[in-house]
Amino acid sequence: MMATLGLASYSTGSLLLVVITAFVAGLARGFSGFGSALIFMPIASKMMGAQVAAPLLLLIDFLTTLTLIPNAWRRADRHDVGIISLGALVGVPLGTMMLAWGDPLTIRWIIVTLIGLMLALLACGWRFPGKPTPAPTIGVGSIAGFFGGLAQLGGPPVVMYWLRDAAVAAVTRANIILYFFIADLLIIVSYSIGGLWTTAILGLAVITGPVFALGLWLGSKLFGKASDETFRRICYVLVVVSALISLPLFDGMFR
Repeated sequence: MMATLGLASYSTGSLLLVVITAFVAGLARGFSGFGSALIFMPIASKMMGAQVAAPLLLLIDFLTTLTLIPNAWRRADRHDVGIISLGALVGVPLGTMMLAWGDPLTIRWIIVTLIGLMLALLACGWRFPGKPTPAPTIGVGSIAGFFGGLAQLGGPPVVMYWLRDAAVAAVTRANIILYFFIADLLIIVSYSIGGLWTTAILGLAVITGPVFALGLWLGSKLFGKASDETFRRICYVLVVVSALISLPLFDGMFR
């Protein structure tokens, strides 16, 4: 079975840890609308390398969230989403190039560093203070596209840019979902050009996709049952633990 799915090179312990991480990542995604990469990428990159982890997360996240698109299309500010997506056209290929050709260990350190910086900004509640004019919007799209192409970490820059006090929550959420959909399409094409799709990724998607989808469903059901403060604290702890476990310094552990 493992050989058929192209997973013979991975230990049972590694696969189990990745499956558990996929469930927790789906739970966070379903509850908050983003954050799956912050939880999934550190551990998955440690277990199988970022060149496998990033396409894997892209595939399972994209397929399990397609049902969100019709409603997002109706509610979103499509003009604003279109402008920020122009930036992603520049950033996604650059991030993909680094993922495809960069040193795997260096990429892992970059991922952990990015997650640490984004977590710090999210935890302190920082938001973009200026007016969303085309120039900064395209700039944010470029940064998010680069992070997305490199490690599926395009969410936090977009979220921090769009979550302003004057923003309408329903429109902001729809903008984020619609942007992710467009960026994912760009990344799928970019990964295809970069030769990052493998049989192992498809095999891993078979075993992680269902549990990610289950977590997504449960997270959406749990939305509103816990206070925002409690949920943020839980997510921050999960992300910190995930990032610490994934540090290259601890490569002798969790095997």
